[in-house]
Amino acid sequence: MAIAQPATRPANPRFSSGPCAKPPAYDLSKLADAPLGRSHRAGVGKAKLLAAIEGTREILGIPADYRIGIVPGSDTGAVEMAMWSLLGPRKVEMLAWESFGAGWVTDVVKQLKLDAVVKTAEYGEIVDLASVDTNNDVVFTWNGTTSGVRVPNGDWIAADREGLTICDATSAAFAMDLPWDKLDVTTFSWQKVLGGEGAHGMIVLSPRAVERLESYVPAWPMPKIFRMTKGGKLIDGIFKGETINTPSMLAVEDYLFALDWSRTVGGLEGLIARADANAGAIHAFVYANDWIENLAVDEATRSNTSVCLKFTDKRIADGASFAKAVAKRLEAEGIALDIGAYRDAPAGLRIWCGGTVETSDIEAMLPWLAWAFEAEIAAQG
Repeated sequence: MAIAQPATRPANPRFSSGPCAKPPAYDLSKLADAPLGRSHRAGVGKAKLLAAIEGTREILGIPADYRIGIVPGSDTGAVEMAMWSLLGPRKVEMLAWESFGAGWVTDVVKQLKLDAVVKTAEYGEIVDLASVDTNNDVVFTWNGTTSGVRVPNGDWIAADREGLTICDATSAAFAMDLPWDKLDVTTFSWQKVLGGEGAHGMIVLSPRAVERLESYVPAWPMPKIFRMTKGGKLIDGIFKGETINTPSMLAVEDYLFALDWSRTVGGLEGLIARADANAGAIHAFVYANDWIENLAVDEATRSNTSVCLKFTDKRIADGASFAKAVAKRLEAEGIALDIGAYRDAPAGLRIWCGGTVETSDIEAMLPWLAWAFEAEIAAQG
């Protein structure tokens, strides 16, 4: 017997974890003011880039004495720039509980060849943060995009620490309240929480990070694309919109639109509330159905952006094939696009819940998820 489909469909089926859904008010005509065909070094280009930097500071509440730069290579480029430029003079602790954090471990241990203390946890769990010594330099992700596990708070980071904290916050910025006084380097990309375009990263430096940059010269060669100092001094222009390489002015305009939109929903507080409501709808669905669970074990560390789920029904013969079939069925119906688990993560689903997603779309999608589950169970025979 055919399983009846739900009557309501999401207005927007885009639940990808990156690039993420555009803001609900998005339309290409909103980018008409982009200075296309103009140099990013012209007055209009510099003004747009500076507006992107200062808009970021305003919405995220970044302290006035922190430096904010637009850098190449998305969040990956920003993290690499930080690690290659700052690590070396102190002992390093690397924290990883998902694939991107594991990637930073590989780069520090195998590429920079530093003798780092590596602390890892399985997908769905987090390392013992109380065991971390922040007198060492510490590299970690605030939110594990591929595991749905986030740092609950910054209490474990000492206020009087001697080391630097280097935080990959790409799926946390604009959706979680980051404690700037506990973060010395923070990175993220435009294509995550605000749904911007790819290839552009942001790096935020505390005064302590700037002091390290100006007092320490790494032992390894530094590619031009990573250099933030010249003659022992910070290249100040990078943090005023004079980018290292040529940015896309169309992508800049797109980001400026996203910042403007975020103001209309209440800024950071409003964005967090929207993400919490989205994730909350999924958590309520999970609690009501015994065939699906959060990948994140501890409720206190569950992400409100990249919500990762696993199927637990004993009738499922092949977990990976089943999860892929459910995701494929939902995509074929135009209900949910790009919700399969990350390639390195355990089999399951990953549903983006950042502030650009409407809660009504999450709520409309969930009955379809139940429909797809039952249809695949039936298809197994």
